[in-house]
Amino acid sequence: MSALTLEQLVKEVKDIPALPDVIIKIIKLADDPNASAQQISKVITTDQSMTAHILKLANSAFYGVPRRISTVSDAVVLLGFKTIKSLAFAASTYEILGREVKGYSLNKGDLWRHSIGCAVCAQVLAKKIRYRLPEEAFVAGLIHDVGKIILNVYVEDQFAAILQMSSQRGVPFMVAEQVVLGYDHAEVGAKVAEKWNLPKDLIQCIRFHHTPGSTDPIQPLSAIVHVADIICMTMGIGVGGDGLLYPLEPAALQLLGLQQSQLEEIISSFIETISQARPAFDMERVL
Repeated sequence: MSALTLEQLVKEVKDIPALPDVIIKIIKLADDPNASAQQISKVITTDQSMTAHILKLANSAFYGVPRRISTVSDAVVLLGFKTIKSLAFAASTYEILGREVKGYSLNKGDLWRHSIGCAVCAQVLAKKIRYRLPEEAFVAGLIHDVGKIILNVYVEDQFAAILQMSSQRGVPFMVAEQVVLGYDHAEVGAKVAEKWNLPKDLIQCIRFHHTPGSTDPIQPLSAIVHVADIICMTMGIGVGGDGLLYPLEPAALQLLGLQQSQLEEIISSFIETISQARPAFDMERVL
């Protein structure tokens, strides 16, 4: 059992990231039916780095806009509020998710690559099953593993014990985390999301992205991210020391109306889409 409770960990760890004020304002405006494109553009352009990142992403092949977007206003109008929100999330979380995460044997950039892969795959899945907000699935996939950033500072010394328990007893990695630490990275991530004042659906998705069947009823967003996460791990996208030590819950596929055989078609679509996304989300280079 961990020396720190979950509440103590979240309280004492000094490295808990905070969302920039600009993304908080963008979230509120993007979800406000009375907000205007001009209002969102004005908020974005107060942050030079955010502006550059969004223009780069908006002009990438991933979004397929037929003409060059030269202003944030054009980006907001052409792409829509929800897509702009997902772009803003990607731009603002790069510094958080791009870090080295030694506790999970993730080199610098590995967690970012996995997060972007999961975001893109979740969006592909969402469109496949006609989920009403594919952009929300993108955001959920992007931040599903944020708990690893926090737990990393405490788990490194106990990672070997967690890995040994998982492999020797044949239990999922997050179960071993629970036994050794008293909580898992999904729980910690949900606490971070609460601190960020994110919507309840996103908080729940982060909390149950490995165990979507634990909720009654199962939430579609949790099931989407769960399946996307498994696909990315199976393909080796940003896989850390916990690797493939997470099972696929059949209930998630059932909820999404998917057969195991359909995953090949989804993976094929994902491979094509992620090839366009990779250069777009190489955040080291802007414009």
